[in-house]
Amino acid sequence: MPRPLRLRAAALSACALLLPALLAGCAEEDGPGQDLTRQKLDWTACPAPDEAQGGGAPPSPLPGARGQWECATLKAPLDWDDPDGDTIGLALIRVRSSGPGSERIGSLIFNFGGPGGSGVTTLPAFGQEYATLRTRYDLVSFDPRGVGRSAPVTCEDDQQLDEHFQQDGTPDDSAERTELVEGTEEFNAACKDNSGRILPHVRTTDAARDLDLMRHVLGDERLYYFGISYGTELGGVYAHLFPDRVGRAVFDAVVDPAQNYEQASLGQARGFQRALDNYAEDCVSQAEECPVGDSAQDVKDRITRLLRDLDRRPIPGILPRQLTETMATSGIAQALYSKDFWQFLTDGLEQAYDGDGTILMMLADSMNGRGENGEYSNLVPANVAINCADAKPRYTPADVERLLPEFRKASPVFGDFMAWGLITCTDWAVQGAADHPDVAAPGAGPILVIGNTGDPATPYEGARSMAKALGEGVGVELTYDGQGHGAYNSEDRCVRNAVHGYLLDGEVPEAGTVCP
Repeated sequence: MPRPLRLRAAALSACALLLPALLAGCAEEDGPGQDLTRQKLDWTACPAPDEAQGGGAPPSPLPGARGQWECATLKAPLDWDDPDGDTIGLALIRVRSSGPGSERIGSLIFNFGGPGGSGVTTLPAFGQEYATLRTRYDLVSFDPRGVGRSAPVTCEDDQQLDEHFQQDGTPDDSAERTELVEGTEEFNAACKDNSGRILPHVRTTDAARDLDLMRHVLGDERLYYFGISYGTELGGVYAHLFPDRVGRAVFDAVVDPAQNYEQASLGQARGFQRALDNYAEDCVSQAEECPVGDSAQDVKDRITRLLRDLDRRPIPGILPRQLTETMATSGIAQALYSKDFWQFLTDGLEQAYDGDGTILMMLADSMNGRGENGEYSNLVPANVAINCADAKPRYTPADVERLLPEFRKASPVFGDFMAWGLITCTDWAVQGAADHPDVAAPGAGPILVIGNTGDPATPYEGARSMAKALGEGVGVELTYDGQGHGAYNSEDRCVRNAVHGYLLDGEVPEAGTVCP
C-alpha cells in the first residue's frame, strides 16, 4: 500500500499471516565491461525462506504438470549509474506455464506491493489464484532490491523492533513527541549503520531498471506485468522509462501518482476511514446482532473509546507485550485490507473490550512483518528505505501539528496515526528523489487500470488519476464496486473476465467499464 510508511504494507498484507518468503541475493563483484543482459539464470528447487523473507517452509507445488516452483538469482548493478561496477543478486521465483508450448505468450511478472513485500513468498502463497493466467504464461515474481534476499535493508534487531512498535505513534504532549522523534531517529540511524551501502540504490526507478533487465534475461521482447498496490507505481515508472517495451500490463489497487507524500497520506486516512465505515455498516446489517455495536455509529464510537483507553492504559496482548493504542490501530487497519478479515476484526474488538488484546496484536504483527517466533521480516525496513528514497518532502513535528486538524477531519480513528507517520523520513540518510512519480508513457500500449471503490489503502480515486497520468490511449480504467484492497483477488467474475481477456487474448475492455 502507498504512504504513509507506518501503514504502507504489502498489497496482499491482509493475508500476510500467510506470508513466508524465499530466495537469494548477495552482493558480489564483477569485472569491468560486464554485460548482464547475457547472463543465464540457474533455476533450481526453491529453498526455505530466510528470516528477511519471513521464514517458513519451501513452497508447495501447484497442481498439474510443471507445477514445481523454481528459484534463481539475477545479477543487477548495485548502482545503475555505474553499470560496470558492483552487482547485487535479485531473488526470482517462477512456475512454468501449464498449457501447450505453442500457446505460451511469455513470462508474466508480478509485483504485489509494499514496497517491502517479498514477491518470492507471495506468489506461491497465492499461486493457485492465477491458474488461468498460467495457461499461457510462466508466472514470475521477485524480491525487489532491498527486500527479502535481494540485498535486504536491515535496521534494528528483533528486540529493538518490538520496542519500536510499542512506542506511542500518536503523541499527546511534548514528552511523548520527543520520545517518538528520538525513536524514529534511532531507527533511521540503525538503517544507515547496517545498510548504508544499499540505501542510495533502492528507488523505484532502480527497481524499474531491474524489471527491464529481468524482462530481457527472461527472453521477452516486451514486458508482461501484473502490479498490485505499490506494484502499480513501479509499473507506471517502468512505462515512463520504457514505453516502447510495455506489452500487456495490469495495474490493480492503484497508487495515485499525482499526489505528493502529504496528499497520499491524507487520502489514505480517508480510505481507511471509508473502509471502517463500510465494516460498521456491514456488521449491523447482518441478520444476527452485531456484537461490537448497536448501530454503525456506535461501532465506530466504541472503537474510538477503546483506542483512547488504550492510550492511557494498554491491555495484555501477546505476552510479554501489551496492546497499545498504536498497535491496536495497526491491527484494525490490517483487518480492513480484505472483507474476509472483517470477522477477525469483530472477534478482536470483542476480545479487547474484555481486556484481551491477543487478536488485534496478531493483526498488528502481520502488518509489521513479525512472525509467531518473534522474528521480523525486513518488510518495514525495506518499506521505509524505498519510501524515503522516493519521496522528496521532509516533515517536522511542527508540520504535523499544523496538519493534524485536516487529518483528524479525514479520519477520527486513523488521522493522528497517519499524520505522525509523516516524520518517518525527516532525518533519513538519503535525499528523496521527487515529490511524486512520473508515469507519463506516451506511445506505450494499453494498460488496464483497475480501481476498487472500497479500497482502504489505495483509494479508488487513484485509478482515474493513474489512467490520466499514463496518457491518452494508454491508461484504460475499469471500476470494481467492492470492498478490500484490490479487485482481481476478490474473485469477481466480471473483473476476472476482463483481466483474462486482456492478458490472455489481447482484448482491451472498454474504458469506463464498471464491474458491480
